[in-house]
Amino acid sequence: MVNSIGNNLAALKAFGTKMETTAKNIANVNSEEYKKNRATLKEGPNSGVQADVERINTPVPSIATVEGDQITKKELSNVDLAEEISDMIITKHGYSANLQAVKTQDEMLGATLDILG
Repeated sequence: MVNSIGNNLAALKAFGTKMETTAKNIANVNSEEYKKNRATLKEGPNSGVQADVERINTPVPSIATVEGDQITKKELSNVDLAEEISDMIITKHGYSANLQAVKTQDEMLGATLDILG
């Protein structure tokens, strides 16, 4: 049971990293030349979960702006807000499920100690 708590805590950390990555992408949706990051969950040591974060360099449109008497091209952000919001909802549910598992295991250990004590 203790090993499973460790796995749930690792998952909470991984989901926290994923949420942080998504929040950073949302915060920079209108930042010029910002390239989004993507956190991918994968199996870590001892059957735990870990998050790998990588930069996504997809091509994006650029806009032409006039500054003084010169025309300059500025690249937009490659963040898709709809994708980020839906990803955040899924991440929230994964985090909540693991948090509930930790709470349940804590209650079970407490009840076991009460029985033994």
